[in-house]
Amino acid sequence: MTATPHRTLVVTNDFPPRQGGIQTFVAALLARRPPGSLVVLASDHPGAAEHDAALPYPVVRAPTGMLLPTPATARTATRLVREYGCRTAFFGAAAPLGLLAPALRRAGVEHLVGATHGHETGWVALPGARAVMRRIAGGLDVLTYISEYTHDRLAPALAGRTRLAQLSPGVDVDAFTADVDGRTVRARYGLGDAPVVVCVSRLVPRKGQDVLVEAWPRVLARHPDARLLLVGGGPLEQQLRRAVADRGLAASVVLTGGVAGADLPRHYAAGDVFAMPCRTRRRGLDVEGLGMVYLEAAACGLPVVAGTSGGAPETVQEGVTGHVVDPRSPAAVAAALTGLLDDPARARTMGAAGRAWVEQRWSWTSIADAFGQLLDG
Repeated sequence: MTATPHRTLVVTNDFPPRQGGIQTFVAALLARRPPGSLVVLASDHPGAAEHDAALPYPVVRAPTGMLLPTPATARTATRLVREYGCRTAFFGAAAPLGLLAPALRRAGVEHLVGATHGHETGWVALPGARAVMRRIAGGLDVLTYISEYTHDRLAPALAGRTRLAQLSPGVDVDAFTADVDGRTVRARYGLGDAPVVVCVSRLVPRKGQDVLVEAWPRVLARHPDARLLLVGGGPLEQQLRRAVADRGLAASVVLTGGVAGADLPRHYAAGDVFAMPCRTRRRGLDVEGLGMVYLEAAACGLPVVAGTSGGAPETVQEGVTGHVVDPRSPAAVAAALTGLLDDPARARTMGAAGRAWVEQRWSWTSIADAFGQLLDG
């Protein structure tokens, strides 16, 4: 095979068709790179062959569901570096695959970039994992962070080991837009013309859907026709369904279960207000790194109500695009929601401001430009 100069080797477990926020982040970054400039080494997943066949760059799948920095992975990665003439490398999640960096540098890679997301803030809080993160950082030229919150947690342990640079996820402002029609989703769930508070997220304790359900009777006291639309699946689903039934809220709270990514914009568009009161758990080990759902909702023209966990407040311009509330207080959550439902004109103004801010600060166009500059060194 004739080597193609200046390719980037991407080494990642987080890659479609596996679903998740990091997978979406990595795929969106790569989709905006020049055709033929990449080669990807990823773990395997059902449906991978069909997915990879449609991409404009080669994907090599290791025969495992979890790629680890083993000698076998290092041999495959270094072979790809030499075969494709890679001079740069990118780790979709720096921990733990960034441990491969020294082997790739010996194989000829000149510039190495690794991404962090949210969970690495937990790594640097634990002595053993902190030592691993320091070793990873020491092998990279650049380590990225997604929010000022994550930077402030990572920097004390890692800043002396490598250069830290912000690389936040972006929003597809063409897919997530105020022009999306949510009427089919409203019809599907029998929402009619009711005012709707929507939450789009995995159903896990950190995201705060349980607090939304606890707060909901207070919202109904002021807006008896309102509906709460909880979009997503996860381990908390059955507990939430029981809480809805026990509180007599089945007529006003809808749990959709899992929803395909392509259908998410219509689910945002079915709402009038977006809310996800995320909270930090496990003494800071379970934290919201940023919270892309707030930005997707804002791009769809919705005012947002966010919790205080981690980087979530960075996705809201307080009083302009939405509100940040105490996520452990159902009363505070209900007050923010009723305030927006009380004044639809103010809510629409906030939604329009959020859309404008996302276009200016959080679109994939600007994020992809920053990524390209990081890869170019």
